[in-house]
Amino acid sequence: MKSCRPDEIARVIDHTLLRPDAVEEDVVRLCEEALVYGFHSVCVSPCFVEKARGLLGKSPVRVCTVIGFPAGTSTASVKVYEAMEAELFGADELDIVMNMALAKMGRWDDLRREIGSVVMASPGSLHKIILETGCLNDDEIIRASQAAAEAGAEFVKTSTGFGPRGASIRDVELMKRAVSGRALIKAAGGIRTLGQVVSFLQAGASRIGTSSGVRIMEECLNRDPEV
Repeated sequence: MKSCRPDEIARVIDHTLLRPDAVEEDVVRLCEEALVYGFHSVCVSPCFVEKARGLLGKSPVRVCTVIGFPAGTSTASVKVYEAMEAELFGADELDIVMNMALAKMGRWDDLRREIGSVVMASPGSLHKIILETGCLNDDEIIRASQAAAEAGAEFVKTSTGFGPRGASIRDVELMKRAVSGRALIKAAGGIRTLGQVVSFLQAGASRIGTSSGVRIMEECLNRDPEV
């Protein structure tokens, strides 16, 4: 990605608010910012999905929420219920934390079944499977990405932002090779500058999750248009 047109940058950002101390006032501000800048979505905790849906109405900004967040250790049936309820309350996109223990144990069929059960239970949503790459080695990142794509997920995502580290360029490159076009990549975790956004997009990400969306957009809007 050579250009950094503000509209292009805004369209790939999931404007994120997942702090456990966030309140409705913060969600209102998040949605207002998303409407002003034209972000792809707001990503909020499940308890705020209905609020965000009401604030955004029929605007182009989508409502995203998280499932099994942040550790991914809920049972598959709990994740299925979470996904169904989120969809009922108005979520358009679900960022689902996979069961990392299954990946660490090499139980790839079980991981595919878990992901597939959530995907099937929420057919009206777009699904992004969070790997938490900071907990995985290269082979586990590759195999988990493949399992997610094979289970029908539309995206694989690097991190929750609450793990041992955020996204890296290497993570994105590994994930992109692993899915071979069967799924897209979302980079998230520690992305706070325009330069980072552009680097991750160049590496193969199609979506960026960040709580620094306004800062990134201001940097983009103030950038020399000739650069």
